[in-house]
Amino acid sequence: MKKQIIIALAISISAFSFAQKKELKAVEKAIKGNNYAEAKSALKQAESLMSAMDEKTKAQYYFLNAQALYAGGAGSMADIDAAIESLGKVEGAYVAESSELKQTMVNSILTKGNDLYEKQDFSTSSKYFEKAYRLSEQDTTFLYYAAVTAVNVEEYDRALTLYEELKKVGYTGIEKQFYATNKETGEEDILDKTARDLYVRSGTHTNPGERLTESKKPEIVKNVALIYVTQGDNEKAIAAIKDAKAESPDDVNLILSEANIYYKMGNNEEFKKLLEKATQMDPNNAELQYNLGVLSAESGDAESAKKYYSKTIELNPDYVNAYINMSAVVLEKEQSIIEEMNNLGTSSADNKKYDELVEVRKGVYKEAIPYLEKALVLDSKNVSAASTLMNIYSILGDTAKQKEMKDKLDSINTEN
Repeated sequence: MKKQIIIALAISISAFSFAQKKELKAVEKAIKGNNYAEAKSALKQAESLMSAMDEKTKAQYYFLNAQALYAGGAGSMADIDAAIESLGKVEGAYVAESSELKQTMVNSILTKGNDLYEKQDFSTSSKYFEKAYRLSEQDTTFLYYAAVTAVNVEEYDRALTLYEELKKVGYTGIEKQFYATNKETGEEDILDKTARDLYVRSGTHTNPGERLTESKKPEIVKNVALIYVTQGDNEKAIAAIKDAKAESPDDVNLILSEANIYYKMGNNEEFKKLLEKATQMDPNNAELQYNLGVLSAESGDAESAKKYYSKTIELNPDYVNAYINMSAVVLEKEQSIIEEMNNLGTSSADNKKYDELVEVRKGVYKEAIPYLEKALVLDSKNVSAASTLMNIYSILGDTAKQKEMKDKLDSINTEN
């Protein structure tokens, strides 16, 4: 009796094995014919036999399951996620086939991600970049792309998760670049080492060299901190910046990032302090000088504001807003003059003083005019400059220039 049971059991196992192979062969046939729906149906049948599968057959099942879900690139986002999970279960047998499928998927997913990025569908492209990383986790640049594109569409929670993962894996984005000067264009070409060496030997390029790119860590830390600010978690924002500064205390970009965070928090005093520090480190940065001018003007320090705006113009003579803001600082002196004029009486002394103040007021206007005119030269459609000049010329009694500015303003408004 015992012998009969053993024989019956052996027959049962053999039948299971035959059924497994039959179902998986049906899956393979369906996939080869691009009939992925049929392949998924056959896989459902095979899944019920999973408990009886040996390790090799399980590996085959997971590999085929990933192929069916990916569907030659036609699978949905959820299908791709499931395919990635299935490939993660392939062990032993079918590892080589699995690696080949992964590479095919990575290439296809990156192409889709890039196409969507070009179409400015940053949300979807970010998800494709992340999936490329999940398939090829040694390529951490894909994860960086996913995080950056998520920020573009203000998907801050997801971006923060991706950035934190980048920090965890120690991503810096530093790469070795190989370059050489193209003789025909005179410009520097970035190439892989083999191509660069070949071009140099063939004589089309000269001056070969190599260098390391800048670290993306300051940018990552800045974005993490700004996300925390957006979420109202200022303490975490400052902590993120301070951690980065501990590693790179002389990185001016980190100092600017910290300044930007304090500005977002409304702490103008700390913002200004950090900008001044950054300006000492980068004295030829016109943007820094301009921002310090804005802060000085807002705090009522007109002389400092003028000093910073003058420096901005010296560094960048085409900085339109520096001219506009300089004229505004100059014209602020008008208010105290008007107040003094209005408080005067009718005595001869007061009348004399009034006439003196009229001339002082005209002097203020004349000081502001060159800045406004220059702004209008640089930006011919600047409504603020044209409008202010029209009012100034009216007060100065220069009717010809007043009309010129009025016509200019009418033309701008008509075009808009």
